[in-house]
Amino acid sequence: MKIGLSTYSLLDAIEKGEMTVLDAIEWIKENGGEHVEIVPFGFKLDGNEQLAELIRKKAEEVGIEVSNYSILANLLQDNDHEYEKEIKRIMHEVDIANILGVKFMRHDISSFRRPMSENTIIHFEKDLPKMVEACRQIADYAAKYGITTTVENHGFYVNGGDRVLRLINEVNRPNYKCTLDVGNFLCVDEAPLANIKKLLPHTVVIHMKDFYWRPSHRNPGTAIPFHCSGGVWFPTASGNYIRGSIVGYGDLDIWEIVKTIKNSGFDGFITIEFEGLEDCRIASRIGMDNLRRIWNEV
Repeated sequence: MKIGLSTYSLLDAIEKGEMTVLDAIEWIKENGGEHVEIVPFGFKLDGNEQLAELIRKKAEEVGIEVSNYSILANLLQDNDHEYEKEIKRIMHEVDIANILGVKFMRHDISSFRRPMSENTIIHFEKDLPKMVEACRQIADYAAKYGITTTVENHGFYVNGGDRVLRLINEVNRPNYKCTLDVGNFLCVDEAPLANIKKLLPHTVVIHMKDFYWRPSHRNPGTAIPFHCSGGVWFPTASGNYIRGSIVGYGDLDIWEIVKTIKNSGFDGFITIEFEGLEDCRIASRIGMDNLRRIWNEV
């Protein structure tokens, strides 16, 4: 098991110009991280492949691995032309993943901007063939690099244990697996631990995050619909409220989650994701320290 950090966790400092992505890699190493996950927020790699080279070299220089490359994507386009265009764009992102030297790459399936009314299981079943075909094409393209592409339980549509498991099973490629986010099940009001157990056999990378949770009748204020960054409270699919926290500070049973992961025999990359109110550097360091301590305790 290797503990690391997503560059997304340091987005606030990157966007404020307090550090570059290269500085972030050095910071992660200095603060106990064993790997870095690259998420191109606050910087761009598509069209800036030289930076991808510099990231790989910087990680080699400081002595940590580049574990995963995670990008946004929307394969559920309105017409065939845009659908094929998006597939090709993601294939180019696979080329960038290869430049980074990663063996795992997460790409999303659908946009976060979908109306909640279109996130139903009925819509999912209707869209499934397009999802499957696109993911197969991208996974087959990635295979030439030895890269495993992944789906994450992410957002409000391709989320929940059964939907993710259904997609992986239908894609049916040896290099198409799961990036498992332990907290995102709360976005769709599903029990994290039960779904973690369901998806662990198909998981190659784990995102470790924590949330504060409040029921729908206890509106904590400052909720922003369909948005989950900046430490604000936001509504779940069923109208409850969640907000990002430091790992170990929130309402998830991180101890039992870590115990379950450890007992499963998982021995890969675990990436801390922070999206709360606290200073991102302090929160990220505490999160990595907490995960290491809890792993040794359980």
